[in-house]
Amino acid sequence: MFPEYRDLISALKGRDPHFSRLFHRHNALDQEIKNMEAGAAPAGDMAIEQLKKEKLLLKDQIYLILRKAAVA
Repeated sequence: MFPEYRDLISALKGRDPHFSRLFHRHNALDQEIKNMEAGAAPAGDMAIEQLKKEKLLLKDQIYLILRKAAVA
Protein backbone atom coordinates (compact mmCIF):
# COMPACT_ATOMS: atom_id res chain seq x y z
CA MET A 1 0.00 0.00 0.00
CA PHE A 2 1.40 3.35 -1.12
CA PRO A 3 4.93 2.25 -2.10
CA GLU A 4 5.83 5.84 -2.91
CA TYR A 5 5.44 6.64 0.80
CA ARG A 6 7.33 3.61 2.14
CA ASP A 7 9.90 5.63 4.11
CA LEU A 8 7.31 8.05 5.42
CA ILE A 9 5.07 5.16 6.54
CA SER A 10 7.96 3.66 8.50
CA ALA A 11 8.69 6.99 10.14
CA LEU A 12 5.05 7.68 11.01
CA LYS A 13 4.52 4.21 12.46
CA GLY A 14 7.37 4.94 14.86
CA ARG A 15 6.34 8.42 15.95
CA ASP A 16 2.56 8.68 15.49
CA PRO A 17 0.50 6.23 17.58
CA HIS A 18 -2.74 7.16 15.78
CA PHE A 19 -1.21 6.47 12.38
CA SER A 20 0.26 3.23 13.65
CA ARG A 21 -3.15 2.05 14.92
CA LEU A 22 -4.80 2.90 11.60
CA PHE A 23 -2.09 1.14 9.64
CA HIS A 24 -2.17 -2.02 11.76
CA ARG A 25 -5.98 -2.13 11.75
CA HIS A 26 -5.95 -1.83 7.95
CA ASN A 27 -3.51 -4.74 7.67
CA ALA A 28 -5.52 -6.85 10.14
CA LEU A 29 -8.71 -6.23 8.16
CA ASP A 30 -6.92 -7.13 4.94
CA GLN A 31 -5.86 -10.48 6.39
CA GLU A 32 -9.31 -11.13 7.87
CA ILE A 33 -10.96 -10.45 4.51
CA LYS A 34 -8.51 -12.76 2.73
CA ASN A 35 -9.25 -15.52 5.24
CA MET A 36 -12.99 -15.09 4.79
CA GLU A 37 -12.79 -15.09 1.02
CA ALA A 38 -10.61 -18.20 1.09
CA GLY A 39 -13.07 -19.97 3.35
CA ALA A 40 -10.64 -20.19 6.26
CA ALA A 41 -13.00 -18.13 8.41
CA PRO A 42 -16.78 -18.32 8.21
CA ALA A 43 -18.52 -15.22 6.88
CA GLY A 44 -21.34 -14.13 4.65
CA ASP A 45 -21.07 -11.74 1.74
CA MET A 46 -22.52 -8.89 3.79
CA ALA A 47 -19.88 -9.31 6.51
CA ILE A 48 -17.08 -9.29 3.95
CA GLU A 49 -18.48 -6.20 2.24
CA GLN A 50 -18.73 -4.37 5.57
CA LEU A 51 -15.10 -5.16 6.37
CA LYS A 52 -14.04 -4.01 2.91
CA LYS A 53 -15.82 -0.69 3.46
CA GLU A 54 -14.10 -0.23 6.82
CA LYS A 55 -10.74 -1.08 5.24
CA LEU A 56 -11.32 1.48 2.48
CA LEU A 57 -12.16 4.18 5.01
CA LEU A 58 -8.94 3.40 6.88
CA LYS A 59 -6.97 3.55 3.64
CA ASP A 60 -8.45 6.98 2.89
CA GLN A 61 -7.51 8.21 6.38
CA ILE A 62 -3.98 6.81 6.03
CA TYR A 63 -3.58 8.50 2.66
CA LEU A 64 -4.68 11.87 4.01
CA ILE A 65 -2.16 11.64 6.85
CA LEU A 66 0.58 10.67 4.41
CA ARG A 67 -0.22 13.57 2.08
CA LYS A 68 -0.17 16.07 4.94
CA ALA A 69 3.08 14.67 6.34
CA ALA A 70 4.73 14.67 2.91
CA VAL A 71 4.27 18.42 2.46
CA ALA A 72 5.22 19.29 6.04
